[in-house]
Amino acid sequence: MASLEVSKGGHDHHHQIRGMEEGTNNNKKFMMKEEEECTLDGTVDRHGRPAIRAKTGSWSAGALILVNQGLATLAFFGVGVNMVLFLTRVLQQNNADAANNVSKWTGTVYIFSLVGAFLSDSYWGRYKTCAVFQVIFVIGLAAMSLTSYLFLVKPSGCGDEENPCRSHSSFEIGLFYLSIYLVALGNGGYQPNIATFGADQFDEEDPKEGYSKVAFFSYFYLALNLGSLFSNTILGYFEDEGMWALGFWASMGSALVALVLFLVGTPRYRHFKASGNPLSRLCQVFIAATRKWNVETPMNGEKLYEADGKDFASNGCRKILHTDEFKFLDKAACMTSKDLALQNKGVRSPWHLCPVSQVEEVKCILRLLPIWLCTIIYSVVFTQMASLFVEQGAAMKTTVGNFRIPAASMSSFDILSVAAFVFIYRRVLDPIVARLKKVKSKGLTELQRMGIGLIIAIAAMVSAGIVEHFRLKSSMHECPHCDGSSSLSIFWQIPQYVLIGASEVFMYVGQLEFFNAQAPDGLKSFGSALCMTSISLGNYVSSLLVSFVMKISTRDNLPGWIPGNLNRGHLDRFYFLLAALTTLDLIAYVACAKWYKSIKLEGKCNNSNNTTESDTDCSTDDEENYKL
Repeated sequence: MASLEVSKGGHDHHHQIRGMEEGTNNNKKFMMKEEEECTLDGTVDRHGRPAIRAKTGSWSAGALILVNQGLATLAFFGVGVNMVLFLTRVLQQNNADAANNVSKWTGTVYIFSLVGAFLSDSYWGRYKTCAVFQVIFVIGLAAMSLTSYLFLVKPSGCGDEENPCRSHSSFEIGLFYLSIYLVALGNGGYQPNIATFGADQFDEEDPKEGYSKVAFFSYFYLALNLGSLFSNTILGYFEDEGMWALGFWASMGSALVALVLFLVGTPRYRHFKASGNPLSRLCQVFIAATRKWNVETPMNGEKLYEADGKDFASNGCRKILHTDEFKFLDKAACMTSKDLALQNKGVRSPWHLCPVSQVEEVKCILRLLPIWLCTIIYSVVFTQMASLFVEQGAAMKTTVGNFRIPAASMSSFDILSVAAFVFIYRRVLDPIVARLKKVKSKGLTELQRMGIGLIIAIAAMVSAGIVEHFRLKSSMHECPHCDGSSSLSIFWQIPQYVLIGASEVFMYVGQLEFFNAQAPDGLKSFGSALCMTSISLGNYVSSLLVSFVMKISTRDNLPGWIPGNLNRGHLDRFYFLLAALTTLDLIAYVACAKWYKSIKLEGKCNNSNNTTESDTDCSTDDEENYKL
C-alpha cells in the first residue's frame, strides 16, 4: 500500500511538473503572440503603449484620413479658387492688387507649413498638430463666412459679374483679412502633417502594410484632387454667380465634418513620439564639427561615437548607419581627450560631441536638398495651370451652343487625369515594371518616377506652346487687330491639362513618398513640408520669370510676350522657354539622382521605451528602390 501511495505521489508530482512546463510554454506562446501583434516600426497607441497591429492603424485608420483630406481640400479650395474674383468684385480691388494679395496669401499658407512641421516633429506629434490646426482652420472659415454674410456681400446678391458690392470700412476689411489668414494658418499647419500621419498608420517593417504605405500616397493625392474637383466646379459656379456666403458656409461645413471624422478615428490611430527640437540637433552637429576642424577622422567611420539606446530616443528608435559623404561632419562624432574626460565623469556636451546617427541625420537633409531644388522648376510649370492656362483658355472659343465654358473649369481635366493615372500606375504600370525587373519590390523607384514627371511636364509645355501658336495664327487670320477670342475651341487645351495631371502623379506622389521615406524618423513632417515649399517657391519663381520675360521682350512698338491682350503677344514662346528650362532641370536632376545615396537604418524597434541594438543591418529601405 505504501509503495502504491509513493508511486501515486510520484505520478502526481510528475503531472505537476508537466503542468508547470505546459503553463510556462503557454505563457511563452502568449507572449510571442502578443509580440507578433505589435507593430515593428516603433509606433504607439494613444496611451503611449506599443501599438497592437490588429487594433490600430492600417486602412481602417488610413481611410478616415483620406476622407478627411478630401473634405479639408474641398473646404480650402472653396475659398482659394475664386479668391481673386472675391477681391475684385466684392472688395473692389484692381486686378494687379488682387493678384498680388492672393499670391501673398498663398505663399503664407506654405510658410505656415514649415511652422506645422516644426511643432509636429519637435513637441506636439502629428496627431495633436493636425487636430489643433484643423480647429484653427474651421474657426477661420467660420469667421470668413460670418464676415462676408454680415458685412461684405452687401447689398444682397452683389459680387457677380454684373453687380459690384458697396465700399467697406477698414474694420470690415480687417476682419476679412484676419479670417483668411487664420484659414492660411490652419491649412498650412495641417497639410504637411496629415500625409505623414496617414503613412504612420502602416508598418513599413511588415511586407503587406509596407506595400499599403506606398499605395497610400497615391490615394492621398487622389483624395486631394477629388476634393478640389468639387470646389472648382460646384462651389466655383455658385461663387461666380455671386452666392459667396453660401460657398463659404459650404466650405466651413466641409472642414467641420473633416475635423469630426478625424477625431472619431482617435482610438484607431498609431503615433510616433515627437523627437525634440530638430533645429538644435542640426546646429549641434555643425558647431561640434567646426570646433574640431583640425581633428583627423578615422577611416570608414570606425571609432566614431554612438549613443546607447536610451540616449538615442531623441532620433526615434532606429539608428542611421554611417555614410562616407560630407566627411567634415564626421568630426562632430570624433572622441577627443576632452570628450573622454567628460565621459568618464558621466557628462557629454551635445555641442562638442554628437552621436553618429545625429550626424547622419544632417547628412540626410543635405543629400535631399539637391533633389528638392530640382523640383522647383517643375512647380513653375505646374503653377501655369492656374494662371496662364486660364488666360489662354479665355482667349479661345469658350461656347458650345448657348453654353459658356468657364476657362478655369478646364482644370477638371487635370483632376480627371490624376484619377486615371493613379489607377493606371498602381494597377497596370507598376506591376508590369516589377515583373520586368523580376523583383518582389515595387516597380519604378521614386527617383525614376520624379524624372518621368519632369519629362511629361516638358511635353505639356510643348503641347501648350503648339496650341497657342495655332490660336495666334487663327486670331491673326481672322482679325489681326481685334481684342476678342479666336475661333479655336478651348477643348484644344485638353492635352496640356491631361499631361500636367499625368506628370503630377509621377512627380508629386513620388516626391511625397521619397521625402517621407528618406527623411530621418525625427523629421518626417519636415520632409512633407519640403513638397509644399517647392510649390510655394515655384509660384515666386514663376512671378519673377514672367516679370523678367516682360522686361526683356517689351520694346517701343512691341507689347511683350504676355500682354493684357494675348493676341498681340507671344505666349507660345514663353511656354517653349519653360519647356527648355525644364529640359535643363531634367539634366541636372538626373545628375543629382545618380549621386544620391539612400538612408540606411540599423535594427528594428521593440515598441518599448528602451531600444535594442542589432548587429544585423535591418534597413527598411532597400538600396535598389532608390536607384535612378
